[in-house]
Amino acid sequence: MASSCDVVVVGLGAMGSAATLHLARAGARVIGIDSSSPPNALGSSHGDTRITRLAVGEGPAYVPLVRRSHELWREYEEELSCELLVRCGGLILGGLTSSGQHGVGNFVAATIDIARSHSIDHEILSAGEMLDRFGVLDVTDEVGYFERSAGYLRAPACIRAQHELAVRAGATIRVNEPVLGWSATTTGVRVETKEEAVDASVLVLTAGPWLPSLEPGLEPLLSVQRQVQFWFEMERDADRFSELPVFIWMHGIEEGAYLYGFPAIDGPSGGVKVATEVFADATSPLDVERRVTDDEAERMHSTHVRGRIAGLSSRCVRSAVCLYTVTPDFGFIIDWLPEHRNVLVASPCSGHGFKHSAAVGECVAQVALTGSSSIDISAFRLDRFIS
Repeated sequence: MASSCDVVVVGLGAMGSAATLHLARAGARVIGIDSSSPPNALGSSHGDTRITRLAVGEGPAYVPLVRRSHELWREYEEELSCELLVRCGGLILGGLTSSGQHGVGNFVAATIDIARSHSIDHEILSAGEMLDRFGVLDVTDEVGYFERSAGYLRAPACIRAQHELAVRAGATIRVNEPVLGWSATTTGVRVETKEEAVDASVLVLTAGPWLPSLEPGLEPLLSVQRQVQFWFEMERDADRFSELPVFIWMHGIEEGAYLYGFPAIDGPSGGVKVATEVFADATSPLDVERRVTDDEAERMHSTHVRGRIAGLSSRCVRSAVCLYTVTPDFGFIIDWLPEHRNVLVASPCSGHGFKHSAAVGECVAQVALTGSSSIDISAFRLDRFIS
């Protein structure tokens, strides 16, 4: 036995839940399938919060996506009477020779260039001005980019909201149903699961770190990387920590010399969430070490926090492991598979995708149903990797 639909979406995290919602709203018969029950702590979207910012230093192609995503989050908040996007401001700071991030050389300079070229409201702050405003950040000679419209997304709530709205719009959601594989048919595709097969005209793969196993042809382009988020105890200044903007601090010229963080959103006992990014040996969702050691927490604190964030002790009150799925240029993949023009991939996000996910889902739905999207996503084609 098999179910049938117009589009089947495999993977219901940030991108998949958004795509399923917009497909259903466009009138398509859509079935969304996930091996677990998102939101959960297995993929790339947990740990409570994700930074969002309009001046996306990773490149101009991302700006229309994040702008549209902000509009969509506000629409969802109104429909569901919930909070998804918190605009607390965003600070990106570093020296004139700061390290890069996500394949971009000087990330602070790149962010400022994007803001200026896209007329994004911002301020450039001196070290003294940052000390006055954000006293717990022990800046010295850094320059700061401050964007009032930046902030954070409540990531699990965003996914839940998109699931709820998708079901309201007529989508079928099937969770805790592992996908065994997929194959082309004479009329489209068939997705085999442990429960029941699904026949569809179009398959959308939004499976993040599970993508290499679902489409081995993409495996050479994808590296699944273990990342750790930490919450450190506040020794003092809980009020100042609660009033912080989100921040990305490029504090050196060597690779990996940066950290990012959030305001204290869970009160004095909840700690302050900070993290960096580490690109080492590739892993997989099945093989990843999900336990965080005391040594890892101490290394994070001594390398990135100590001497920079005053009032955060080395006591880690909480930690979480998540997964990045990274391409060689740290860009997205949103494209049809070359040999299967009815299989659309919208992944991976290389560690900076959540802020764009609402609009990416809308674009994916448009491409799946009409062949084109209202936002230009040509920068994310697969052929850029073909020399």
